[in-house]
Amino acid sequence: MNETTASPAMTLTIAGSEATGGAGAQADLKTFQELGTFGIVALTCIVSFDPKDDWNHRFVPVEQQVIADQIEAIFADYSAQQLDTIKLGMMGSPETIETVASALRLRQTRQVVLDPVLICKGQEPGHALNTDNALKAQLLPLATFVTPNHFETEQLSGMSVRSVEDLQAAAEEIHRHSGAAVLAKGGVRLEGDDAVDVFVDSESTEILSAPKIGDHAVSGAGCSLAAAVAAELSKGAAPLEAARRAKEFVTAGIRQRVEGGTPFDALWQGGLRRS
Repeated sequence: MNETTASPAMTLTIAGSEATGGAGAQADLKTFQELGTFGIVALTCIVSFDPKDDWNHRFVPVEQQVIADQIEAIFADYSAQQLDTIKLGMMGSPETIETVASALRLRQTRQVVLDPVLICKGQEPGHALNTDNALKAQLLPLATFVTPNHFETEQLSGMSVRSVEDLQAAAEEIHRHSGAAVLAKGGVRLEGDDAVDVFVDSESTEILSAPKIGDHAVSGAGCSLAAAVAAELSKGAAPLEAARRAKEFVTAGIRQRVEGGTPFDALWQGGLRRS
């Protein structure tokens, strides 16, 4: 007679593929695995850095019906009770945002972690603006937790962020108009010796800081932070606890960064194993 153990927590990412493995759905799945959840992915687009064009993004959207089919298959396989935490990453177009938002509105997902990817390097400005507006209008209202970087925090709050105090005020504004928990990332963008993020929800505000590791942003840090939050929430953590754990996870991954031919390094999701 076979003995069975309890099934692991499940975490779904709806995001783009990033071919070098540093960011996107690849980073999400590695994060889920490292943190002990069963990772699932529905791809929204394929992104390939172009070494002949300053490493800009070559962007290919996945067809809308294919995106919808992936999500349908996933939710047909697993119940809402099993799969109650979703991480949203790069969408890439207003059409994809509409497809994903419509699919989520049909399901009763308890927790939606939104990594609000507002720009794609090399993307045409008008298209990027339309995508940004669609994300704010359709995905932000569905989110229960939002993880904007410095630029995204400014865009979502309508405020300039030059200090930790600014970052906190902007995070509070995003929480006020969205209702979601917010982990706003200052990272290396703010002056000082520490990489500072600010957590805000209806119950608490907390500044999370760790000594800066290098002077440049690391590919995959934002994806991995949001994925780590989602993984911890799916295991039952409270939002603040998930934020703290995600900060620890990303800091360790930056410390163990991977160098390649790009002008930016990539975070390694296995960093905690060597900390």
